[in-house]
Amino acid sequence: MVSRAADRLLIVVSVLEGRYFPKRPKHMLIVEAKFDGEQLATDPVEHTDQPEFATELAWELDRKALHQHRLQRTPIKLQCFALDPISSAKENIGYIVLDLRAVQEKKQAPKWYPVLSNKYAKFKSEIQVGVVLETDSKALVDGFKAKEAPPREGKASALLSGLDPKSIVPVLNEEEGYHQIGPAEYCRDYFVLSVTIAFATQLEQLVPSTMKLPERQPEFFFYYSLLGNDVTNEPFTDLINPNFEPERASVRIRSTADVIQVYLCAQSKLQIHLCCGDQSLGSTEIPLSGLLKKGNVEIDQHPVTIEGAFVLVPPNRAKQKLPQLPLDMAPTVGVSVALQRESLSAQPLIPLNAPTEPKQPMEKVLSPVSGEAETLQQRSQNVPSQADHSSSTDEATESEVESLKSEKGTKLKKKAGDDPVAASQPEAVGASSSSEPVSAQKIVIPAASHHFCFSVDLRSIRSLKVGFPINCILRYSYPFFGSAAPIMTSPPVEVRKNMEVFLPQSYCAFDFATIPHQLQDTFFRLPLLVELWHKDKTAKDLLLGVARLQLSNVLASEKTRFLGSNGEQCWRQTCNETVSVTAAQGSGNTIAELSCVITLEDYGLVKMQEVLVSDSSQCVGAGQQRHVPQTQPRCAPENHLQPRETLEYKAALELEIWKGMQEDIFENQLKKKEMAHMQVLAEEWKRRDREREALVKKKVAEYTVLEEQLQKTLRELDKRERQLFSAESELQRVKKELQAEHERNLQELQNSVRRAREECAHQVELERSKIKQLEDDKLHLQQQV
Repeated sequence: MVSRAADRLLIVVSVLEGRYFPKRPKHMLIVEAKFDGEQLATDPVEHTDQPEFATELAWELDRKALHQHRLQRTPIKLQCFALDPISSAKENIGYIVLDLRAVQEKKQAPKWYPVLSNKYAKFKSEIQVGVVLETDSKALVDGFKAKEAPPREGKASALLSGLDPKSIVPVLNEEEGYHQIGPAEYCRDYFVLSVTIAFATQLEQLVPSTMKLPERQPEFFFYYSLLGNDVTNEPFTDLINPNFEPERASVRIRSTADVIQVYLCAQSKLQIHLCCGDQSLGSTEIPLSGLLKKGNVEIDQHPVTIEGAFVLVPPNRAKQKLPQLPLDMAPTVGVSVALQRESLSAQPLIPLNAPTEPKQPMEKVLSPVSGEAETLQQRSQNVPSQADHSSSTDEATESEVESLKSEKGTKLKKKAGDDPVAASQPEAVGASSSSEPVSAQKIVIPAASHHFCFSVDLRSIRSLKVGFPINCILRYSYPFFGSAAPIMTSPPVEVRKNMEVFLPQSYCAFDFATIPHQLQDTFFRLPLLVELWHKDKTAKDLLLGVARLQLSNVLASEKTRFLGSNGEQCWRQTCNETVSVTAAQGSGNTIAELSCVITLEDYGLVKMQEVLVSDSSQCVGAGQQRHVPQTQPRCAPENHLQPRETLEYKAALELEIWKGMQEDIFENQLKKKEMAHMQVLAEEWKRRDREREALVKKKVAEYTVLEEQLQKTLRELDKRERQLFSAESELQRVKKELQAEHERNLQELQNSVRRAREECAHQVELERSKIKQLEDDKLHLQQQV
């Protein structure tokens, strides 16, 4: 059995990329390979001048069949087609013929093959193809497996005839991690159903025209339900160019192919929604009934898939009377639904019409316990807990140190214990490290000294009462914290009347050691003076006003307890204040209001009771100084040294040199950051411009459709108006004719009546004459008688 398995080979054809192709934006490229009557195809890619296929196609055969094919010179024919995704029409571009006799088991470098019978006669199109023979390792593994006997045909057919499609529901088996579909005693095969969302296009068409673009981009994501499990992909913010990794969600099924086919026909469709929060902007339905056909044996050989670009339809389109968009502007999502036996090796499935090069999809396996998607590629995130607030603040502040440095090169943030400060003593002694010699000079810190951390956060400036807009910079210094060099906010921000401006990079924290009563005395005596400067590019900087921060207010605020980095109990006091900025010149009127937050943290007694004084070179090289609070002045040494030979002078000299170097470094870093910020602003501006342009295009398309409908309605109204005018004219004509006919008939009737009257009068006259004649005759006869 082992020898037979070892004779199984794979002919692997790697279709890598192409070149010298014309650009056809509305078409895709696909390569179909045919060998020994079996045809395989690559995933469709964009029809660009350099398409990237990055696909391997493989055929399985044994050595005897390979020898026979070589004798018969059986070719491997690669045909390249241009695919129209709208009409699904394929257009033959050309072909490549590979010689099987030249294929070796040793891997060779891929070659460029010209496309024969090229439709693009002006382009000498080429495709990079590699061919190699590989031993079928799967056959070696499967050769030792004892496969489970399938259920008898009679029982399976009887099972299907007695099943009601509506009664088939997936049942979750949490222990073994699969969904049972159908009776457990008959359905024993394992399958994997996976859904891959690879890409999306024209999603901005789903945003209503009445919606304004927010300043902060909301998060969008795709949602669907797979066997009762809710699945969402990684959120993205850019609708015009959705940038998300292809993600595949998979569920494990125990059933049979026939039962799954009945279940999928009953389910009929898979709904995928594009969501923003809890609102669906559009959805599409993918029919699942065609995934697995009755009596389909194809799934035993390779996975069966439904893949393509599906149009997203806004909700209640008919109710909202939305116009139908053209196909090239319709929002689409690329989806691939695949079903395969668990024994088959899973291949990354990328849907058709992917606008970018195929990417390895991020795998999601639906957990049978929680029913939620668990991403296999986790991203580590360091989320500081509430207990580690102090240390996380230190790390965050250290990352901003370079951007917060003043022109003097002052360090704004040090590690805890690195920069204790003396309030009244001018002596500065260098901070020691663990590598310093034991014989170095020492100075003792008083046992009652506490380790404090004081932070100042200058939040915002508002209620400006200056007659011109200013480029605001705040500046302050407090020697008690260990450095007399000024600390300034940067960069300058523009402040106008009746507006509140939040200050960038205005947080600063100081670590120092001192006695608590000395701290209280200093805070009550010395306020923190914050200067408001106007920085002008053409003139000298102008001091506008000064704000007085009474630091003793923080001592009266409520104390809160927290744990330090070593687990010791510490205390924190925080005070939010809004102070007035008084004019530096004039009557001292209020010209602005400054909002700030000051915090004092007490870490308890200083653990290290003595600080070693290193050489001046080591002190200055470290770039750190330690000022130790003293209640009494230090005694001078007995043997007096020359001023230039003292450690203090050397330290001060090297410190000045170090400050100059730090100033140059700071200026270079400031220029780099300015360029980076300008680049970020330019990219943000371009992105916003693209969004506005896309929305304008969408509105223009909608208005074009509405204009066509309006033109059609106007034409119909014009036609109806002409018809009404014609009918009205005809009515007037008929009315006139009827009026004339009526008058004519009336006249004729009057004439007839008149003639009848005249005739009657004439007849009466005749009768009267006859009567008179008869009376005369009667009288005459009577006379005769």
